[in-house]
Amino acid sequence: MRFDVITIFPAMVEQALRAGIIGRAIERGTLGVRVHDLRDYTTDRHRVVDDEPYGGGPGMVLKPEPIFRALDAIRGEDAPPFVVLTSPQGTRFTQDVARRLSGKAHVVLLCGRYEGIDERVRARIDEEVSIGDYVLSGGELAAAVVVDATMRLIPGVLGNEASGEFESFGAADAEIEVDVEGVPRSQHGAGGLLDYPHYTRPAEFMGMRAPEVLMNGDHAEIRRWRREQQLRKTLKNRPDLLEGAALSAEDRRLIEAMRREDARKG
Repeated sequence: MRFDVITIFPAMVEQALRAGIIGRAIERGTLGVRVHDLRDYTTDRHRVVDDEPYGGGPGMVLKPEPIFRALDAIRGEDAPPFVVLTSPQGTRFTQDVARRLSGKAHVVLLCGRYEGIDERVRARIDEEVSIGDYVLSGGELAAAVVVDATMRLIPGVLGNEASGEFESFGAADAEIEVDVEGVPRSQHGAGGLLDYPHYTRPAEFMGMRAPEVLMNGDHAEIRRWRREQQLRKTLKNRPDLLEGAALSAEDRRLIEAMRREDARKG
């Protein structure tokens, strides 16, 4: 898969993509990422990319000409890419969106700035996304988030392919497979829930001990514990996710018991 990022602050994006999993995937050639300075697509000697808004008002607006030139240069190299604008006005970027983008061969990320882009640029935009209900100084950090979340779903990027299956916000519509005791098997991922707690060696650290259940070798019991922890954390931190999560009858029973327990404490 290939990403092209168009921005007026290329160093911000390049720095974010240089380290960790993304950097290694780029070095291996598993993931292709190129960052384009929008100012390189201007024609005036001052390399101006913005101007005052028609009708007055505060701030500046990104001009259409350099953006169209950048998109034309990128599109001219192969089949038309899928163009995404990062903007506070976009639809919410979710794991489902990341999964859909990971199926594209070529994605162009256009980083919003200032008061926004000239509206005519939207004729070249396939999708507009926002990473949250807040305003950033620009779309560069949002673009890095989109690249990171999407590239994790591309085969060969993660060192352990199973890592992407077990984390928070796994596919909520995945079929639930249960064992003979009715415990959901975790190979289907988080099922739309937040992740369970993780522990590693040493077993005890500064008086804090890892749960015994994780060290007793009883895999069915471990699965039950992890599922209960997923439910408990989701109920506490993101109860809205429970509405669309893939839940078994046992899950629902546990959630009701947790709610009653919380009501007694509260």
